[in-house]
Amino acid sequence: MATVAHEHWSSRFGFLMATVGFAVGLGNIWRFPYIAGENGGAAFVLVYLVCAFLIGVPILMAELLIGRRGGMSPPGSMRAVARLEGRSSAWAAVGYMNLAAAFLIEVVYCVITGWVLLYLYRAVMSGFAGVDSVQATAAFEELLGSNGTMVFWTWTSLALAGGIIYAGVQQGIERTVRILMPSLFILLCVLAVFNIFTPGFDAALEYLFSADFSKITPSVWLAAVGQAFFSIGVGMAGMMTFGAYLPRNVSITSSVIIIICADTAVALLAGLVIFPVVFTYHLDPQGGPGLIFQTLPVAFAQIPGGHIFSILFFLLVSVAAITSMVGLIEPITAWLEEHRGFRRHKSALVALSVIAVLSLLSILSYNTLAGLGIGGKSLNDNLDYLTNQVLLPLGGLAIALFAGWFVSRKASLEELGLPDGPVYKAWRFLVRWPVPIAVALIFVMGVGG
Repeated sequence: MATVAHEHWSSRFGFLMATVGFAVGLGNIWRFPYIAGENGGAAFVLVYLVCAFLIGVPILMAELLIGRRGGMSPPGSMRAVARLEGRSSAWAAVGYMNLAAAFLIEVVYCVITGWVLLYLYRAVMSGFAGVDSVQATAAFEELLGSNGTMVFWTWTSLALAGGIIYAGVQQGIERTVRILMPSLFILLCVLAVFNIFTPGFDAALEYLFSADFSKITPSVWLAAVGQAFFSIGVGMAGMMTFGAYLPRNVSITSSVIIIICADTAVALLAGLVIFPVVFTYHLDPQGGPGLIFQTLPVAFAQIPGGHIFSILFFLLVSVAAITSMVGLIEPITAWLEEHRGFRRHKSALVALSVIAVLSLLSILSYNTLAGLGIGGKSLNDNLDYLTNQVLLPLGGLAIALFAGWFVSRKASLEELGLPDGPVYKAWRFLVRWPVPIAVALIFVMGVGG
């Protein structure tokens, strides 16, 4: 393995914007608000926050700790830290598991990001003027049947994310997220304020924030644990890689608290952007991904100022999608630098080229290869199952166990910058016992389901 001196973040703000950008993705825009509304509103949000802070915070601290101490891509960092602790180099397998998850997720994710960019283009060109539900559904189905269109926009999304990575950590990723992430927050706030004056705003507030504790069941707790775990981006290689670029004078603990709070705030604000429109026009709040591509365009066609609203909305979703893509591709680029001895630019081009070629399989699985899969599921569904139900929870479980049981107290204290007091002891207890148990439960329930 080649020894590579990776760049570092030039500031804590740049690191925070990069990690928040990675955590905030398409799932924040539609999945979290929908799950919250269907599972008790404010009661679910409270359960989610408990899970995020008791499970998300400890495991994200562990991942950043390993990344900074190892200073390399996930396999290299796991191997380096294991050697420092006198443990087996086989722990590098956990890093490879994380890397595989990031790679497979990106193959599918870049296609969906391409859809978002296409809809941004359509918003700019027409604002969906005159579109009804039949036309919106037909337009989306036409997209899924047009391989040429999907290839163009998928590769456009890869070109945008790849250009950021190609430019490097400071000049590419950090410079871009310094602009994009504050812009995302501003767009969210502007659109949420706009919605205050819509008839459906009160219904959206009730849907999201009216507490119904009767809906809180063990399955809801499990859903909250899963949402907290996956929304933050644990086990996807991105956080560990971003941690490897983190200067030693930056506090991991306080940074993680900010990342969790920002991720949750974006999800809740997204709910105030989407659901007032949904309820104003009596649309289906359970639309999932179809809510963005089939349902909301119908609403934009009717909203006063809908042209501008649609542009800002799809710009917002595009930013969330691209910054998440950067966090998925960067670990692969870093690994190529270390293991193949490639320079930064060549590593980025190789990673993007391989993903671009394999994305063709994901595209074709929506039409030509729809029957190619296992167990009656499409290739994309199989990849989603493999990553979300198997690789991510197993990777997260291994990270928690490694940090809690195989990284020494001295090393973790040094990386976290904490005194050996209540806060550190709470983290060490959580990462040793409750977190592994909770993640193992996610895995068993996911595979069993």
